[in-house]
Amino acid sequence: MRPARTPIGLHLSQAARVVSRAFDDALGQAGGSVPVWLVLLNLQARPQASQRELAEAIGVREATLTHHLNAMDAQGLLIRRRDQANRRVHVVELTDAGEAAFLRLRDTAVSFDHQLREGFTDTDLDRLGGLLDRLAHNVSAAQDGPPWAGLAETTPPPHPRRRPTRTSDPRTAGRMS
Repeated sequence: MRPARTPIGLHLSQAARVVSRAFDDALGQAGGSVPVWLVLLNLQARPQASQRELAEAIGVREATLTHHLNAMDAQGLLIRRRDQANRRVHVVELTDAGEAAFLRLRDTAVSFDHQLREGFTDTDLDRLGGLLDRLAHNVSAAQDGPPWAGLAETTPPPHPRRRPTRTSDPRTAGRMS
């Protein structure tokens, strides 16, 4: 009789939980969190994204995203404004402070990724990626890629963008300078 094996889903879930906690701890030491990192990363890839686009890219509900955006707005990391073409749409943009937070958290994420890759060869990593994709495919409906394919595309923005800044004058608070 074969020894019992831990079910793949349980093993994967346990490993993911340990890695996720460690990543969140690393981002926390750099002044962020996984949700903050995902918002900053996606705004870097999609400047001036609508809240709906941002929620879809990150894979959360708009109400959940609003909670995080409120906190990030209060910290001065981003601003939200009404789209001039459609006043019902809120456009989200990074501020200079948000750009600095992105760079700080990016360095932390890169360092964490190096730690995760420790002891793996390129062949190991290619095989691991393929196995993870296969697991995702085995439990998902027909898709054009893994469920996370929409997250943080790495295509740079087509045009340089001006970063909004905050002003301390209450009459002009929230306006771009």
